[in-house]
Amino acid sequence: MKVLHVINSLDSGGAEKLITDIIPLINSQKVTADVLLLNGRETTFYKKLKENSAINIFHLGKHTKIYNPFIALKLIKYLKKYDLVHSHLFPTLYWVALASIFIPKKTKLVVTEHNSNNRRRSIKVFKWIDAFMYRRFRLIITISKAVDEQLKNHLQNIKVPIVKINNGIHLDIFKEATAYPKTDLKISDESFVLIQVASFTQQKDQQTLIKAVSLLPEDVILLLVGDGPLKQECEALAESFNCKHKVIFLGLRSDVPRLLKTADIVVLSSHFEGLSLSSIEGMASGKPFVATNAPGLDEVVENAGILFKDGDAKELAGIIENLKSDNTHYKEIAKKCTERAQLYSIDDMAYQYIEQ
Repeated sequence: MKVLHVINSLDSGGAEKLITDIIPLINSQKVTADVLLLNGRETTFYKKLKENSAINIFHLGKHTKIYNPFIALKLIKYLKKYDLVHSHLFPTLYWVALASIFIPKKTKLVVTEHNSNNRRRSIKVFKWIDAFMYRRFRLIITISKAVDEQLKNHLQNIKVPIVKINNGIHLDIFKEATAYPKTDLKISDESFVLIQVASFTQQKDQQTLIKAVSLLPEDVILLLVGDGPLKQECEALAESFNCKHKVIFLGLRSDVPRLLKTADIVVLSSHFEGLSLSSIEGMASGKPFVATNAPGLDEVVENAGILFKDGDAKELAGIIENLKSDNTHYKEIAKKCTERAQLYSIDDMAYQYIEQ
């Protein structure tokens, strides 16, 4: 079977990482899987996927403005060559849905919904537009319980089958990674290190984590991995809370497994998630994982890691201080997190994708 996965780009993000990791596995299962990007910027994920000579990567240009609806017309010549077209993220799902009007019906369309919420759902007209677009697909895949429930509530009575397939990761990569000496990151060996791996967007709420760090002792250091439109705002916030010397902005990194191993606690302070790969990676690293009690995180973390109230920097600081001071509690949470991560293998995920 010839399958084409279509996505906005291979910038940093959970869906983009998923494409990078799962396409080689699908190809190894007697399925020919190619990738089409609306924007073909040569990012870290792009370069990693390109290393696999068995995978074709197409793109519509390195400077494509992905919100241009005329993209739908450019997609037609690609989509009609495949047995199945698998769409990821907005606006790609819209343009694939529109392009499908002009391709043979034998080409089946699938879309994966990666987020439990988005701004479109708060605008009434988009409820009708979304319903039209999603009806163009033969199957909708959701990546977690929260995503599944909220999408069904949003689309209400849509007749397209909706199937939940949990995201997964390469567990061994994070289990077997080697920690850096803390001095390699220009911090002392005695430092107690927190890390968050996430893009700097409103959703990820690094602000709450920075405020929590400002309440913690001087030996607590925060590593922030990622990039995005709110990075400078977060840098300014760290300075305004007099903790700039305790917050290290590492930018985009290709050595996340080693960084997670180096940290003492992994944190994700998002307002919501689909099913966060970062949360699974954090738990798989063998470290305690602390996250917001929010859709897409609660179901993964509850009864394994520790959840805190959305936006509550004081509660988050207290949780971190407790883990730091109580070694028995620290080890208990780390063990539970490691066990929970085993439920999210990318090999199982790839098998379920193929079966669908």
